[in-house]
Amino acid sequence: MVNVMAREETRVAVGGRELSISNLDKVLFPETGFTKGQLIDYYAKVGPVMLRHIEDRALTMKRFPDGVDKQFFYEKHVPSHAPKWVRTVLVPAADGGEGVEYTVICDLPSLVWAGNLGAIELHVPLWRIGRRRSLPGPPDLIVFDLDPGEGTTIVECCAVGLLVRDELAQRGLESVAKTSGSKGLQVYAKVKPRATWDKTREDAHGIARALEKAQPSAVTSVMRKSLRQGKVLIDWSQNHPSKTTVAAYSVRGRPRPTVSTPVSWDEVEACAEGGDPGLLEFTTDEVVARLDERGDLLESLTAGSSPRGGA
Repeated sequence: MVNVMAREETRVAVGGRELSISNLDKVLFPETGFTKGQLIDYYAKVGPVMLRHIEDRALTMKRFPDGVDKQFFYEKHVPSHAPKWVRTVLVPAADGGEGVEYTVICDLPSLVWAGNLGAIELHVPLWRIGRRRSLPGPPDLIVFDLDPGEGTTIVECCAVGLLVRDELAQRGLESVAKTSGSKGLQVYAKVKPRATWDKTREDAHGIARALEKAQPSAVTSVMRKSLRQGKVLIDWSQNHPSKTTVAAYSVRGRPRPTVSTPVSWDEVEACAEGGDPGLLEFTTDEVVARLDERGDLLESLTAGSSPRGGA
């Protein structure tokens, strides 16, 4: 494990690499006093599991260099000052224009490096790089991003998530859930071999529209905010090669260091029935404890893959 609580810039050895980490006492979450050193320490602890979900995917970083109450920016292009050992991949533009050279976090040193940049949030697409010559690759996952409209919370998202689970089961797909770490819930399933983007997107849209028709007072499949009050948006549009969703175990840039956390269907049901949004809100310390106690509840999504880095 990495000792990251020093106050001055220092060189540390992580997974056979040496890198500089600095300003570790900088407070990134003023409401709780959570520092950059604590952020890096968290990512070092969950890294061996988190890497399974991000290691072969083009990364978009949401960076908060001065904390969650200050300006942030999304970074798709690999930073010019990135160490040479950080993996990158060039993804061509869909319109034939200049492509984007993305960072790919495939080991623990790279994850610690990203945390040192103030990359609180890590976002990844629904496709893996693999050995393909043509990128983006085909989808390996389907996602339903459940976003609560005004007057609703993750409680209502859980009720809708159970409906999505049942629809996927009817299609022979086993699904898993995680919190967004913000306000909503996300439901994932592995798609069948040789799935295409058009078919995956069509299936996701079809499920969203079917549930909207069956539960018109609770569900909408349309993005317009004017139609979302008191309802849960099933955002099926995330099933696109250029879209990303927050990675499992990523911290979120909220007032408190909450995490996009895998949850069991029993927990989803308990939240839907109990009506308490706090049942599915987890901070970094709680997520580390959950991993120790319960393992990776999204393990089924990474069957056949293994992280290249370790603690």
